[in-house]
Amino acid sequence: MIRSTLFVCLLMFLPGNLLRSETAALTRIREVLASGEKPVRLVAFGDSVTGLYYHSGGRRAYGELLGEAIRQIHPQADLTIHNAGRSGHTTANALARIEQDVLVHKPHLVTVMFGLNDVAKLPIEAYRKNLIEIVRRCRASGAEVVLCTPNAVLTTPERPLEKVFAYSEVTRAVAREFTVPLCDVHAEMEALKARDPEAWRLAMSDEIHPNYGGHRRIAEVLARTLTGEETRLEDEGPQAPLLDFTMTRLRAGEVVTVLAMPPFETLIGEALGERVPGARVEVIPWPTAGLSRTLLQKDAARRVRPLAPTLVFVAIPRETAAEDREQFIKTQMWIVSNSLSRGAREWDVVVVHPAVFGGEPEEAEKENDALIRRITVNQDLPLLDRAPDDPRDAAVLLREWLAAVSP
Repeated sequence: MIRSTLFVCLLMFLPGNLLRSETAALTRIREVLASGEKPVRLVAFGDSVTGLYYHSGGRRAYGELLGEAIRQIHPQADLTIHNAGRSGHTTANALARIEQDVLVHKPHLVTVMFGLNDVAKLPIEAYRKNLIEIVRRCRASGAEVVLCTPNAVLTTPERPLEKVFAYSEVTRAVAREFTVPLCDVHAEMEALKARDPEAWRLAMSDEIHPNYGGHRRIAEVLARTLTGEETRLEDEGPQAPLLDFTMTRLRAGEVVTVLAMPPFETLIGEALGERVPGARVEVIPWPTAGLSRTLLQKDAARRVRPLAPTLVFVAIPRETAAEDREQFIKTQMWIVSNSLSRGAREWDVVVVHPAVFGGEPEEAEKENDALIRRITVNQDLPLLDRAPDDPRDAAVLLREWLAAVSP
C-alpha cells in the first residue's frame, strides 16, 4: 500500500509526457487526426470496463466518448471507433478473439486495456506474456498500440489494491520495454482518489467498474495521450433522444410496457397519451412501501430485467432511508443500474428526483438530494427534477418534461 501511494504521489508531479512513449506511428496518427486528411480507424480492446454495459448507462463507454473528446480537439478528424470490450475477459481471452474482434477492422490504432480480470484469474507472468503478444499481433497487422493500465479500484478479496498496482506496473514495464505509448489510467484515477475522494467514489459504479462519469475521465486521459492536448468533456447530461425506445414504439402503434414506482404508475399512462393520442400503454406498478434501500436494490435485480419493459420510472421516496452516506450512494447507483439492461441500452430508464413528488426536504435530506443529482449525471440517465420554487404538482411536471424531451 505504501509503495502504491508513493508512486501515485510522484505521478502527480511528473510532466505528462514522461509517462508516455511517443512513436513515429503515433506521431503520424496525431498529424492525420489534426488535419483530417485521411480516415483513422481505432479499436478499443478490453474487458467490461471497455465494453458497453449498464455501468456507464448502456449508451456510451470511454471508447465512444474518446471520439467526442478527440473531435473537440480536432473537429475535422475523420475517426471511426470500434468497441471490442467483453465482460469477464482476460488477456488470454483477448488473444483468442483478437483476429475477429480487432484486426478484422484493419485498425490504424488499438487501445488495449485489460488487467482487472487478469488480476483475479491469471498469474502475473502470463499477463505480461499476453500483453507482449497482443502488441506484437497488432503491430504485425500494421496498427500502432496504446497500452492502458487498468483503472483504480476499491479493494476486494479478488482484487486487492496492491495486486492491481502490481499488474499496472507490468503494463508500464511492457510499454517501456517495447516502446509502446502508455495511457496510465490507473495513476490518473489514483491521483483523483487522493485529490478528491468523493469525486472518485461518485465516478465508480461498483468496486471495480467506472460509471459514465468515470468513463468520461478515462476518455479525457486517452485523448490527451493520442493528441498531446488537454480537453474536458462537460457534464451536459444524456444525449437526445431521451425516450427513444418508448416514443418510437408508441408512434408505431405498438404497446409499451411501463414499470413505475409511485406515484408515477397512476400518472404516466395519461401523460404518454397526451404526447401520442391513442397510445397503447400497459403500466405495471413497482411498489416501494415498507422497503429499505437495500431491499429495493435486491428487488430491482429480480424484477426489471426479466420483465424487459419499454420504460422504467425509478422514483425512490425520501423515507426509504440509508444507514450512512456510503450505503446511500451504493444503493442509489445499484437500484438504477439494476433497472437497466445488462449490455447496450434496450429500454428507457428515467430517474425521478424526490423533489418532484416528496415535498420539501428536511435539512438533513438536502445532502442526499444533491447526491441524487450528481449520481444521475454520472450514470448518463435523464432526471425528472423540480426547479427551485416551482409549486406545480408532479403530474404537471411530468407532462411538461415529456413535452420537452419528446417534441
